[in-house]
Amino acid sequence: MDIVRRISEYRAREEQLAWEGSFADYLKIVKNNPNVTQTAHSRVYNMIKHAGIEHNEDGSKSYKFFSREIFGLDRSIEKLVEEYFHSAAMRLDVRKRILLLMGPVSGGKSTLVTMLKRGMEHFSRTDEGAVYAIKGCPMHEEPLHLIPHEMREDVANELGVRIEGELCPYCTMRLETDYFGRIEDMPVERVLFSEAKRKGIGTFSPSDPKSQDIADLTGSIDFSTITEYGSESDPRAYRFDGELNKANRGLMEFQEMLKCDEKFLWNLLSLTQEGNFKAGRFALISADELIVAHTNEAEYRSFIGNKKNEALQSRIIVMRMPYNLRVTDEEKIYTKLIKQSELGHVHIAPHALRAAAIFSILTRLKDSKKQGVDLLKKMRLYNGDSVEGFKESDVKELQNEFADEGMSGIDPRYVINRISSALIRRDTECINALDILRALKDGLDQSATISKEEKERSLSFISVARKEYDELAKKEVQKAFVYSYEESAKTLMDNYLDNVESYCNKTKMRDPITGEEMDADEKLMRSIEEQIGISENAKKAFREEILIRISAYARKGKRFDYSSHDRLREAIEKKLFADLKDVVKITTSSKTPDEVQLKKVNEVTARLIDEHGYCPICANELLRYVGSLLNR
Repeated sequence: MDIVRRISEYRAREEQLAWEGSFADYLKIVKNNPNVTQTAHSRVYNMIKHAGIEHNEDGSKSYKFFSREIFGLDRSIEKLVEEYFHSAAMRLDVRKRILLLMGPVSGGKSTLVTMLKRGMEHFSRTDEGAVYAIKGCPMHEEPLHLIPHEMREDVANELGVRIEGELCPYCTMRLETDYFGRIEDMPVERVLFSEAKRKGIGTFSPSDPKSQDIADLTGSIDFSTITEYGSESDPRAYRFDGELNKANRGLMEFQEMLKCDEKFLWNLLSLTQEGNFKAGRFALISADELIVAHTNEAEYRSFIGNKKNEALQSRIIVMRMPYNLRVTDEEKIYTKLIKQSELGHVHIAPHALRAAAIFSILTRLKDSKKQGVDLLKKMRLYNGDSVEGFKESDVKELQNEFADEGMSGIDPRYVINRISSALIRRDTECINALDILRALKDGLDQSATISKEEKERSLSFISVARKEYDELAKKEVQKAFVYSYEESAKTLMDNYLDNVESYCNKTKMRDPITGEEMDADEKLMRSIEEQIGISENAKKAFREEILIRISAYARKGKRFDYSSHDRLREAIEKKLFADLKDVVKITTSSKTPDEVQLKKVNEVTARLIDEHGYCPICANELLRYVGSLLNR
């Protein structure tokens, strides 16, 4: 009953959006809100902007509109929005270009276009995105097209708008025959975009060029009405139902555009440059729409290699859509795909998707010529992790080194397919990192489509991902064990901070038992700092940074504690874990644990389950695995 009620409420909201009036009534709406006459490109840009824009610390922008579905392509999306949509919205020349998204398979091109289409449907239902059209027009065209050319300049100035485009043949005929030229009486209605109802959103997909007709784009003659209306040039004898007709005022997706027969592409020449196209025995028909297409790099290279395509090529804006190159965002992609699949019930052990993501990202990166940068460091820098000796400017330099980085490598769907394969082999509904890495390796071994060199390179990346996971696994168990010794960790940290303060202020420390003065314990400080790779040269800067952080906390009336500095906490945990290594080794690998060991294992297992996202199966598997690592 609740579902029925919500359906009823939805229908009521849709009915409230309906509006109908005369052209004179519409002029009043335009006078109050000139934005209702915005172009299709402007409507798309305003839709994206309306969802929200975040300004990042590095000066870049993130668009909330895309953040729900697309991950790790912030730079590409920023370029797309600012260089194409924003410029087109300002009526610059790029609005006369076809937007072509070029990238590898599963790179997010189709997802982006689908988001634009669904977004336009929703935006047309808001006050900011409201669209009005001549009622009964098969192309739901802008009512201001009714204004005669001689009056347009004065009317446009009075309303604060621009009037571009010609009245379609069907509405021209109706104005003369049904309303006897009385423009003010022409009915206008609000239009809600809908791909399903073919209003403002169209999709064209190529098929067999021998059987596919240009009418799919531009409409066709209705031969059943020829005898009634007596002429093929009578608008009533023509079906204005092609994708270019129905996508007017909105967006048309041109799927696999470069696979189309040439006769379909030529229609786009005048549409993009002049804003009109030829259909039947009529004058040029005006259309205002964003045409977005997508293709892969190989097809695009073939297309630009054909000199016959030069005219169309000059009317295309190409935007690269590479694979994501951030590990954390790759995990989000896998999580999204898993939720969309039949694998939603499967428990994925923590760090399992991260291990797969590390492998995938490594296959997409290119070896840098910059000294001291290997692929693993590059991966960490791209992911936003701190790497000693590198600054933010180095990351931008690396990103600009290769224009085509991310245009090749392992695609996300391959990983999801291998996860499915791993699940079939398991008799439990829990998948861990080793299961996924094993499945990825088996997939490469069985593949006949990649070269021996590529296979060996990819297999080496699986080994790297395995080593990275080993460190993550040990760190996870380390955290669970250290928690049981939290008091020891706090004591160790306090001791370290006392020594750092003494070192930085060049003061002596006092032994709490004997009371004698002594120098800061360099051995203790280095034993902790070395756990996170702080070099001898970097130790002074690190210690001063800690002291500055303590002072900043003190000024704000806060207490600097165990969780106040992530890297220091990591160093303390690693140091304590190293000291406890023998205890952990014995506890996790003992086949017949004694009472104390069993209690400790149960405590650690409970913590892994309650606070780290493990299930009983993968928690026990993790402890056994880390025990075997420590015994090697």
